[in-house]
This record gives sequence, structure tokens and C-alpha cells, in this order.
Amino acid sequence: MNDIIVRSSLLDPAAEPLIDGLASEYDGRYGAASRPGGARAEIMRYPSALFAPPLGDFLLLQRDGQTIAGGAFMSHDDETAEFKRIWAHPDLRRQGLARRIMIALEESAGQLGYNRAYLSTGFRQPEAVAFYLSLGYRPLFDPTVDPSLYRSLPFEKHIGKKAGLPGVTPIYPPAASFEEATARVTALKAGQEQLIIARLAAHETSAA
Repeated sequence: MNDIIVRSSLLDPAAEPLIDGLASEYDGRYGAASRPGGARAEIMRYPSALFAPPLGDFLLLQRDGQTIAGGAFMSHDDETAEFKRIWAHPDLRRQGLARRIMIALEESAGQLGYNRAYLSTGFRQPEAVAFYLSLGYRPLFDPTVDPSLYRSLPFEKHIGKKAGLPGVTPIYPPAASFEEATARVTALKAGQEQLIIARLAAHETSAA
């Protein structure tokens, strides 16, 4: 048995098990009609260039040439990297595979100069919440509140040169209803997407 972590891309055929696995899991938990194009469209929402150095990274854990886990991050700003697409093969969970990927992503982000990791998970993924808490991520929501009133559950953690420092981002208040939470998350993602795409465009212009 030979496990290695390799740099990859959403467009790499080796990433297909991760994409297919995430799409199947998300559609199964939230319904294929919960978002336009289903989970696969959301997974492929951002250009692959965002998940490559110097802005981001995309890592796969392979065992004997087969992809068994992976994850990625992209740039929010000079300080913050957003971790996304964290996945481990369902038949191989509880082997520490996702933890290995998270550690590798944190190290890579720190090497690229990021000092803060941000991520979010869905309200129907309690095991993901427990996993991120076990890695020292600070919830930016009230864990005692019905998670559907947030819909998306955000976390933060200092990494790189600020590793170990406490987070200071204010906790988000819950919405009054699931519908309000959905509208809030949709608006937040749209705003984030504009900033992230603008950051990529600025990088590509400066590199030209």
C-alpha cells in the first residue's frame, strides 16, 4: 500500500472520483433540485486557475494510483484562503484521510503566505462540523441554534505565521427562518464570488 499526496486540478481525470463523490453526497443530502445544475454545477463553479499556486492549491491523496481523498483552497484576500472540496472515499473513512488532506492544505496555504483559513459546511452534515471542530476550527455560528437557520455553517482558523492565535471574527446571528437563511447565503456567495473572480483577474493581468 503506497499513499502519496499530489497536486492536481478540477480538470484532471484523477479528480473525477472526488467530484463524483462530492456531487453524489451533496445531492443525496440536499436534493439534486436544491441548486441550479445540482451539486456538480456548484463544485465546478469557480475557474480551476483559482485552485493553483500562487492563489490556491488542489491536492489529491492517492493510494496505489487511485484517488481516495482530496481537497482544495482558493484566495479570498492576502490573508485568507477558503478551503473547499474536502472529500474522502466513503469506504475508507475513519482512517484519517481527510485529516491528512487538511493538514497538507494548511501547510500549503501557509507556504503561500495565508494566515487564516475559512471554510463552510452544510447544515445537514453534522459529522463535518465535528471533524472541523476536532481540527481546531472556530465556528462562526452559534452551535446551540438549529443549523437550518444558518444553512451554511462557517468556520475559521489561524494558520501559517499566525497558527495558534485565537480567531476574532464576530459570530454570525441566525436567520429568522430557513428561507431567510437561504437568501442570506445566496447573497453572501454571490458577493464572495465577485471578489474572488476580480482577484483572479487582477492576478492574471499582473502576470501577463
